[in-house]
Amino acid sequence: MAMSNHSQYSIGSGGSGSSRSKNERQVLCYHDEVAPLRVVRFNGPTAGKRFYGCSYWPVNMKMCGFFKWADEVNEIRDLQYKCFEKDTEIADLEMNNNMLEEKVKKQKEIISKQEDQIQQLAIENTEMREGLLSAKSDRTLALALVVSWIFFALVFLLV
Repeated sequence: MAMSNHSQYSIGSGGSGSSRSKNERQVLCYHDEVAPLRVVRFNGPTAGKRFYGCSYWPVNMKMCGFFKWADEVNEIRDLQYKCFEKDTEIADLEMNNNMLEEKVKKQKEIISKQEDQIQQLAIENTEMREGLLSAKSDRTLALALVVSWIFFALVFLLV
């Protein structure tokens, strides 16, 4: 078995397993599996530095190439938390928007009903005016008839 340049890393015990708090989010590799915390085990400028790597390294050739220094993970977690906060804010705003859209829909229904009522009242008002005008003209005609009878009677009596 040929040694790859990744053989200089090994699984470390610092920070993995039970020492991690239950609320702390685990780092996942690109396979969507927990990326183990490892420690650089060779002499050089990064000796002893902790990192997260692909969960399949070095066992399987399906390695996805995931690599993050442990101290960068906190920055990523901070960004993930900010994204979570923004997602929560967006969800709240969307929910509020949906509620407002429902209110607008209900108000439009109320307005539509009121417009129908106004139209019905306008029709009733027109019919009432026509009725009043008709009654007024009926009274006028009746008065004219009475006056014409009186005038006819006077003419008839005087002649």
